[in-house]
Amino acid sequence: MMVNCCGLLTANKEPVPLKSVEVELQVRDHVATVVSTLNYENKEDKPLEAVFVFPLPGDAAVCHFSATIGQTQIVAEVKEKQQAREEYDDALSSGQQAFLLEESDQSPDIFSLSVGSLPPGESASIRLEYVTELAVQADDGLRFCLPAVLNPRYQPQGSVGASVQVTSVPASLVPYSLSFSARVSSPRPVSKVESNCSLDPLQYLNTEQTQATVKLAAGHKFDRDVEVLIYYKDAHQPTAVVEAGQASAKPGSLMGDPVVMLSLYPEFPQDVMSSLASCGEFVFLLDRSGSMDCPMNNSKRDQTRIGSARDTLLLLLKSLPMGCYFNIYSFGSGYEHIFPKSVEYSQKTMEEALKKVTDMKANLGGTEILKPLQHIHSQPCIPNHPRQVFVFTDGEVGNTKEIISLVKKNSGSHRCFSFGIGEGASSALINGLAKEGGGHAQFITGADRMQPKVMQSLRFALQPAVVDISVTWDLPKGVSVTVLSPPITALFQGQRSLVYAQLSGQSSEAAEGCVTVKYSLAGHPSQNQLHFSLTPAQDTGLTVHSLAARTLIRSLEMEERESRREQDGGLKKKVVELSVQSGVSSAFTAFIAVNKGDGEAIQGPLVRRNVPTPGMMAGAMPFDGLKMRCPPRARNAVEGCPGNLTKMKKKLSGGPAMMSDPPPQLRCSSIETDSQSCSLQTASQRPFAAAGLPPEGVWLLGVGSSSGCCTGKDQRGGGEHKACIGEPGSVGHHSGSDLASWLQDGCSGRVGASGYEGCFMAPCSECTMCDRVCGSWKCSVGLQRAERRPGALRCSFNGLLLQD
Repeated sequence: MMVNCCGLLTANKEPVPLKSVEVELQVRDHVATVVSTLNYENKEDKPLEAVFVFPLPGDAAVCHFSATIGQTQIVAEVKEKQQAREEYDDALSSGQQAFLLEESDQSPDIFSLSVGSLPPGESASIRLEYVTELAVQADDGLRFCLPAVLNPRYQPQGSVGASVQVTSVPASLVPYSLSFSARVSSPRPVSKVESNCSLDPLQYLNTEQTQATVKLAAGHKFDRDVEVLIYYKDAHQPTAVVEAGQASAKPGSLMGDPVVMLSLYPEFPQDVMSSLASCGEFVFLLDRSGSMDCPMNNSKRDQTRIGSARDTLLLLLKSLPMGCYFNIYSFGSGYEHIFPKSVEYSQKTMEEALKKVTDMKANLGGTEILKPLQHIHSQPCIPNHPRQVFVFTDGEVGNTKEIISLVKKNSGSHRCFSFGIGEGASSALINGLAKEGGGHAQFITGADRMQPKVMQSLRFALQPAVVDISVTWDLPKGVSVTVLSPPITALFQGQRSLVYAQLSGQSSEAAEGCVTVKYSLAGHPSQNQLHFSLTPAQDTGLTVHSLAARTLIRSLEMEERESRREQDGGLKKKVVELSVQSGVSSAFTAFIAVNKGDGEAIQGPLVRRNVPTPGMMAGAMPFDGLKMRCPPRARNAVEGCPGNLTKMKKKLSGGPAMMSDPPPQLRCSSIETDSQSCSLQTASQRPFAAAGLPPEGVWLLGVGSSSGCCTGKDQRGGGEHKACIGEPGSVGHHSGSDLASWLQDGCSGRVGASGYEGCFMAPCSECTMCDRVCGSWKCSVGLQRAERRPGALRCSFNGLLLQD
């Protein structure tokens, strides 16, 4: 594996056993059922284990997982996660085939699929099914997103848990194909279906146009998320769907009883809505980490995430009402603010803010969003100006659950409106911020629909907070209700609110129920009622039950995180029991399937193959921080790297610089070592560029105990630069065309039996020169391997790896 400049692990030119992905989407009104079939084939002469880390919608309820080998289908069971992992390992150790699907511990929108013991020449088909609700957009469309791009998640210092290892390749090199088809049905006519990808013409299946099919046009490249927008001819209306329980499940249990899904669309009094508030404190929080310099998507490479976020923020700034208060924070490894505290919005303060926002760049390092949020919540609120926090980020963080918990804890003093910028933005983070913060989430993937989304969120923020929300039920005698959803904390005009509830007891066939939602808006009490039939709907399967179970599971998981300090394992046990009972995955469970057939045990050691996702890798893509790492299998990994970095740690601890008098961007913020790897992190991403130093050429870092220096003349007239062995932390740079001879002549004789001991190379942005450089190092410095990627080159060798 290689590490590219965005921090992704990139696959070598090894065979990938995943050959194709087939996705079938079925939309019924506002609920989507997605069936993905992954087809594997082992064309190697050794048994394989294929590991695929991929994204799913953060609010998806994964409810089915199975494998088909030949004529044999093995349906997976949901089990406690550690138990499932042990069963998987035991099966592989005994030569059996096993399949494991688990949700990431850090974020519910990342899953890992392990296909174990796939013998040479054998094929396997994996079926994965999930259900999810579709969000209503500003133009009344319903949005479905099939995530394809999985960007690496920044793991802040001190956060709990290991970071997710993402394997990615440029979209043009994705080794498997994608086919996608959708079937839409609704009580109302389907007016149109749009997508960011080319679609074949919409095909209606009946004269009423309430059913239609569509599929991706031929030649689709798996280089972006597939976004589908579905429009119905009539405005969305409140509905209730009652689904019968599972016949085999125990009566009185969640799966055994009927479950109702209420879709509420509150209509507020017109006189109240016509006088939106002109007061409020608007706090904007802009992500300026290195990854925000990446393109918005693979089809629009000239538009960066930071540029889109700036445009979004500028539009909001120009639209605020006079007399409100505002401030702008931006964050990376640290955070900054334009004003010491929120100021009154006026022509003068607006112009000052616009000028500073226009100059903002993605140059602040890592994605440390927790600290600025903590600071914002610690500030005193302004009387009669409710606080509205707007967050703009690409969502590439590893501590998603910690951030969402913080927002929920402070939801009584603010509302949170989130904007996911660019493809691959974490849906778990963006939706979670809005849900727990009582606000609204938007995803900005291009400029075409940005303005209506921005103005909708501002309109919601200016709407007075709806308070005293209550839901009451009027049901026939003998029928009781258990609400499974958390209490409704926010209502917005024209936006759907969902409530799931379990119905127990018996009723007549023609029985009806009624639900009443009461609330107060700007001091005006209001209510909306919905009458519905208790007769179960036909042909819904267990879709509503799966969504209800997912809703309850997420609520219990949140409670478990908040009560973790009390060492109470009761909530975790409840989650595991509910997950196993419902067949819906959770943070504490996994799907496990073992082929226990009578076939021969698979012989020989397994070869691991990582299945890549398409990545945002073309172009100059910064990563969060300057890092060095020892290849774990390097011959001098143990005796060279950690030992040398320990010496560096002594010299660099406390923030001393890497040069005699460097700019602050080059100062070290952390060094970590262990027996297999070590890394050094600076205070800024792309520190050389941030320091005003040339990014082209090769950077050398002096590490080691020998003496001597690598010296060369900068061909652009910048003078001589050197990096000295035995002087940990010294930095040199060279960009001349004679670099290969310079390295050989100036540093020859410093290559030891355990690898090169002195000056280590960083990749440059001039790929033609990089190829020549790496070629020379391959001969003279023991380079293990070099790979060229579009716009980025990685060189891995027996020593440290320095990235910029």
